[in-house]
Amino acid sequence: MRIIIVGAGRTGSAVIDLATVDGHDVVVIDDDPDVIEAVRKKFDCDVLNADATSFDVLENAGASNADAAIATTSDDSTNLMVTMLADKLGVESLVCSVNDPDNIDVFRELGVNIVESPHELNGRYLYRAVQRPAIKDFMEVGGGAEVFEITVSKDAPITGRTLIEADSEGLLPEDTILVAIQRDDGLHIPRGQTKVLEGDLLTVFSSDGATAEIVSPFTDARPEP
Repeated sequence: MRIIIVGAGRTGSAVIDLATVDGHDVVVIDDDPDVIEAVRKKFDCDVLNADATSFDVLENAGASNADAAIATTSDDSTNLMVTMLADKLGVESLVCSVNDPDNIDVFRELGVNIVESPHELNGRYLYRAVQRPAIKDFMEVGGGAEVFEITVSKDAPITGRTLIEADSEGLLPEDTILVAIQRDDGLHIPRGQTKVLEGDLLTVFSSDGATAEIVSPFTDARPEP
């Protein structure tokens, strides 16, 4: 796969690393000569020290033959221009980081796959860490639904119960699904007779998100009335 990556900051560098390790044909464009030199020395990829908002630059980078273009700069106007030009050059997959949430709709209208600003996402993670400290990780999946990981506490209501027992006791709200259990001996796919144990790392899907009511059966905390 031929991938054009615009911007080689922290986010861009992470993408470059993943793409080159997977053996893709990568071209990196950045207007900072020092950044480009660092990329050239560190990664096995082609580099261009140029302004990617230029049609000619993208064309010279081989955009007309590229499978994907990824814009990772900290400037939304640059990312927008890059994706618009890449679209005109026939790049099928357009992906970019959006720094200002107010600009998300503009990118979506262009058919761009959106990755929200790392700062915005970090803010959510930090707030969730305070709001629901038992949650180890989470991912929003649309419509308020979330997939999250949580470690089962010793005195949690669900500890020691099978999924059938937990369901009959109302510990698993409707539209809440226990997807996987990670234990020292490996990953388990839960069934009705699977017993939830203290220390289990659970992957849970909830259509209502990781609310206090959803989380409380897995911890020794109780939701506020």
